[in-house]
Amino acid sequence: MLPRFPELICSISATTREPREGEEDGRDYFFVTAEQFQRDVDAGEFLEWARFAGHFYGTPKRFVEEQLAAGRDVILEIELEGARQVLENRPDALMIFITPPSFEELRRRLEARKTEDRAAIERRLARGKEEMEAVLNKVWQAPRQFDYVIVNERISEASDELARVLQMTKEENG
Repeated sequence: MLPRFPELICSISATTREPREGEEDGRDYFFVTAEQFQRDVDAGEFLEWARFAGHFYGTPKRFVEEQLAAGRDVILEIELEGARQVLENRPDALMIFITPPSFEELRRRLEARKTEDRAAIERRLARGKEEMEAVLNKVWQAPRQFDYVIVNERISEASDELARVLQMTKEENG
């Protein structure tokens, strides 16, 4: 999406997990200690945050606000608990849920990445199943449902659909 929409920027999350091979602080994540993360939570520094697989993840509010003030739209790649918090803090947010075509395909994709051990994959699968069921069955407990659900069968088609949604939203909002 970034080449198609130069005004878009991906948010950089803070996390307490260790960097994976090739990841850089400030580019892939802001890597922080659990103590620093908790101080930031207590100070209200996150737009959203959650604990997953024994680590904390959060979207720094300041980063998002700076980007919005500069005229950029910010993409947050978050899970459902974070999405609930975003809607509480930014009810005007465009909410798009991107889902794999099936739970079996989610498993295949996670295993093919080879970035996590079996236990981590199983945790992600459990969370993914829970999230897919909640959103697709419209039982997600939040201020409102997602504006769009995109099924990522093939990346090129899902990208085109996302681009259409973004363009349509941009035109509607002037």
